[in-house]
Amino acid sequence: MVLKIQHFVIFSTILLTTSCKDSNIGLSKVSGEEVLIDANLKKSDSIEAFVSPYRQRVDAILDSTLAYSPIVISKSDGDLNTSAGNLMADIVFSEANPIFKARTNKEIDFVLLNHGGIRAMISKGNISSRTAYEVMPFENSIVVAELTGASVLEIASFLRDSGRAHPVSGLQIILDQKNQIETLKIQGKPLDPSKTYYVATSNYLISGGDQMGFFKDATKIVDTDYLIRNAMIDYFKKVDTIAPTVDDRFIKRQ
Repeated sequence: MVLKIQHFVIFSTILLTTSCKDSNIGLSKVSGEEVLIDANLKKSDSIEAFVSPYRQRVDAILDSTLAYSPIVISKSDGDLNTSAGNLMADIVFSEANPIFKARTNKEIDFVLLNHGGIRAMISKGNISSRTAYEVMPFENSIVVAELTGASVLEIASFLRDSGRAHPVSGLQIILDQKNQIETLKIQGKPLDPSKTYYVATSNYLISGGDQMGFFKDATKIVDTDYLIRNAMIDYFKKVDTIAPTVDDRFIKRQ
């Protein structure tokens, strides 16, 4: 009996001690170490051997020639419209319009993107899928907003005042020498304030990015779920030679 009592005391003591320890468990310290990923990082042969086949496959896809550019396509070769901006806006128009029409039975009236969204020029020579990733590294999709004529007029005023070559397609703005809007046409026709227009843009701008707050007044928004970058790749696959130019879609008279 004495032995059983001793066993009971020992067991109870262990149980209570353990219980007390469990109740005090908690995070006591957080530590970290900065690991620079640069040329000094030693290569791991085993990891390299594992990754190499995948890298070769990805590189083969990204670097396969899709089209050719006989010129340098830049976003800085014009004051209010540029070859790179015109190319991107025209691509969004041509590639997204069939999708939008199939879903809504409506047509896109014009395209508005942002100058800052173009992240690289296109060099003279072969164009590949990697080119599209360099120009448009973001996962931005094409979104179509239904806007009133008043909102379109607000867009024109924004473009005039911004002084930047934001890419447009299907829209023509001519400023006079006093920087006032002399001409505002959509698909070659003067703006009709009583109409609504379908404007293709990016999901970044639709949420007010780059101070384009006028999209908040959209009466309807359709997300095509089509990445701008994928639209570029699809376009490159269709054409042989690409040579966009700076034109008169957005200019100021001197």
